[in-house]
Amino acid sequence: MEICTIGFTKHSAREFFGILTAEGVEKLIDVRLNNVSQLAGFAKRDDLLYFLELHGIGYVHEPRLLAPTADLFKTYRNREITWDDYENRFLDLIARRSIETALSPEFFSPRSVLLCSEHTAAQCHRRLIVEYLGTHWPGVRALHLPRLR
Repeated sequence: MEICTIGFTKHSAREFFGILTAEGVEKLIDVRLNNVSQLAGFAKRDDLLYFLELHGIGYVHEPRLLAPTADLFKTYRNREITWDDYENRFLDLIARRSIETALSPEFFSPRSVLLCSEHTAAQCHRRLIVEYLGTHWPGVRALHLPRLR
């Protein structure tokens, strides 16, 4: 099973929704802690919902299981911990949440994309989610969008 991921920064709305459409995404899973930030532009919750509806893409906001805690996010954003520390703490958090049993592979059907703000997945928790699930569910692999062509 392929789970797509994407960040909205450094994309125009046209580019972003073009990528989702080209990849056949039918469901967007928002893994941001805060989906109403003024800094989110077109990815602010109400605007995002409107654009997704126009493109026939469903929406789920799942911070309870898939977002970092406010404290963990703040600690990292304030540079009180390194990315390696954040990664370890986030992986521990989702393990304690038992996301592999709280969710099922069917949650990612139809073709789904995890949304966060980071432009690339290298230092984003959306990558960690897919990698973690891949250690618990056979055949899970990530497709970080946009694809490099």
